[in-house]
Amino acid sequence: MHGISAASSGESQTGSPPPIAARTRLTMADDSKNLSRGATRIRTNLMSDARKAISRKAARRLPIVAGPTAAGKSALSLILAEQIGGSVINADAMQCYADWRIITARPKPADEARAPHRLYGVRTLTERVDAAWWSQAAKVELHECQNPILCGGTGMYLKSLVDGLAPIPNPGDAARAEARAMLAVHGPAWLHAWLMTHDPGTSAKLKPTDSQRLVRAAEVLIGTGQGLAFWQAQPATPLAGFEPVLILLEPPRDELRVAIKNRFKKMLEDGALDEVRAVASRNLDRGLPGLRAHGVPELFEYLDGKVILEEAVQRAVAATVGYTRRQTTWFRHQKLADQRLTLTICARIGDDIEYSESIRDKIISFINSEY
Repeated sequence: MHGISAASSGESQTGSPPPIAARTRLTMADDSKNLSRGATRIRTNLMSDARKAISRKAARRLPIVAGPTAAGKSALSLILAEQIGGSVINADAMQCYADWRIITARPKPADEARAPHRLYGVRTLTERVDAAWWSQAAKVELHECQNPILCGGTGMYLKSLVDGLAPIPNPGDAARAEARAMLAVHGPAWLHAWLMTHDPGTSAKLKPTDSQRLVRAAEVLIGTGQGLAFWQAQPATPLAGFEPVLILLEPPRDELRVAIKNRFKKMLEDGALDEVRAVASRNLDRGLPGLRAHGVPELFEYLDGKVILEEAVQRAVAATVGYTRRQTTWFRHQKLADQRLTLTICARIGDDIEYSESIRDKIISFINSEY
């Protein structure tokens, strides 16, 4: 059943629900094509009141639109931004890269013209994009934007902003190069064993096959003289001046799988293959984090002549579907906002404009609720 609940659908509730939960439990129609007809419509004067209600809070309410890939986060964030005069701040790692507009489903220029969009396409593929960089950049945008809305599915970025990050020093370019060279020469299993000897506290948390995190652990150890486990144990400073309100999209898996397949097909029609081909021609290090965007490794394989296009597409879709499962699980078990300020929408935000508007009104009412 499609619906909205005030707590994650993965959590059981006992006893009396919190005040907001009691006010915001809504049920939509089972047929996704008729959701707007089955929804209880809320018609209030939100157009004029939304901006005032959000801005008058002492700790500013900060909407966070999160959830798995292809759930409709960008569409919903844009709808909300237009309604409240807000700015959409990107919280998707791959959408930070300027080279990836089509393959990452970044908002189109027409969407960016409808409301301000921040931190989209602002980094090159050879520049560092990680939780530390993003959280600092996002803090700047939060204080510069009126009615900011965070939008994205990179959960660790959102968590790093809300909860704060341990103060890990920048290891430097030389340490990064050395760590990557170690991986290239010896492989991930060897690097894991090396970390086990030199930084057992960190290596115990890492898989021998997780090349990206192994390199990160190695570069921090080389560049700072201390392991990641040491730095992560240092106290972090949570986000101040804002009160997160989590709007979590959690569509049914079957619906999401179809959306991913259709979206990838549309990406190819819009020129995703040419976008990837242009990057491939630059002969960048294939180990760069930005070259792991969904669909890129698979299209690289096609361009390298290793697979036919149909197989590359199937692999890309399967990899993305698997990733959305992990995203959904992660968001269910992480606390990005108080439970009373967490709204789970068990539906995908798509092309049904009337339904999207109905959801929009309920979300704005929820954001402005007192508890």
